[in-house]
Amino acid sequence: MTPSSTFSLSNVSKVYSNGTVALQDLNLAVNDGQFVSLLGPSGCGKSTVLRIVAGLGHMSSGQLSWSHQANRRMAFVFQEAALMPWATVQNNVRLPLKLSGMGKAASNAAVAEALEMVDLTGFESSYPRELSGGMKMRVSIARALVTKPEVLLMDEPFGALDEMTRSKLNSDLLNLWQQKQWTVVFVTHNIYEAVYLSNRVIVMAARPGRVVADVPIDAPYPRTEDFRTSAMFNHYCRDISARLSQAASHHLQDNASSVRSPNVVDSLV
Repeated sequence: MTPSSTFSLSNVSKVYSNGTVALQDLNLAVNDGQFVSLLGPSGCGKSTVLRIVAGLGHMSSGQLSWSHQANRRMAFVFQEAALMPWATVQNNVRLPLKLSGMGKAASNAAVAEALEMVDLTGFESSYPRELSGGMKMRVSIARALVTKPEVLLMDEPFGALDEMTRSKLNSDLLNLWQQKQWTVVFVTHNIYEAVYLSNRVIVMAARPGRVVADVPIDAPYPRTEDFRTSAMFNHYCRDISARLSQAASHHLQDNASSVRSPNVVDSLV
C-alpha cells in the first residue's frame, strides 16, 4: 500500500453460506481524497465490497489494510434513505451523534452545519412524509456527514431518483467533495454518473466479482454541465461501456462452458 493510500483490498474473496461466490481475488487500492466509482452489473459484488470496507460484512479470505487506521472516520449512505418516519429532519440527522452519547445542545451546531451542506436549512422541523425523494436522500446524506467523516461510502444513493434530481445531487455531491476532501467510494450502475463524478472508475465483472478495469478519468474539476456533453465525456463513456460489454461476454462464455452437454443432462433425468 502506498503512503497516500486510504485503504487497500488484497486478494479478497467472499463466499456466502449457500455457496455463492460473490467476490474472487479482488484487488483494489483507494488513495486519500479520491472519488472512486465501482461500476458493474447487478450481482457483481459492488455492495459487498462496500460492506467489507465498512466492517458490515466479513471476507472469506484476503486482507483489508488501512493507513492511519486509528484516526479514520467513516460514514455509509445506503440505497434507501431509511429515515425514521416519526422523527423530524433535524432528529433524523442527529441520530448518529445521539447514539455516540452526544447531548442535544452539543449536537445542534453539527446538525445545522450538515443540513446547510445539503441545502436543507429551513426544513429542520419537517417530517419525511413531507419531503420529496431527493430531499429524503439529502437528509440521509446529512446524517452521514454530521459525523464529519474522512471516508464516505455510498451504495447507489441516487438510483431511484428521476434524472433531473439525480443530476442536481451529483453536482452538489461533487461540490461538497471538493470542499471537504473526503475519500469517496461510490457504487452505481450508471456509466454517465460514474464518469461525471469520478477520477477513477473501477469496472467489475459479473459474479464472481473482480476488478477487470481501472479507468482514470483525467478531466479537471470542477465539472459543469458542459462536461456532460463534451467529446472527452463521450469518449470515457464509450470506453467504459465497451469494457463492461467485454466483461459480460466473458461471463457468458464462462457460464456456457460450465453447462453439461445435453446427453449428460438426459442421462441424469
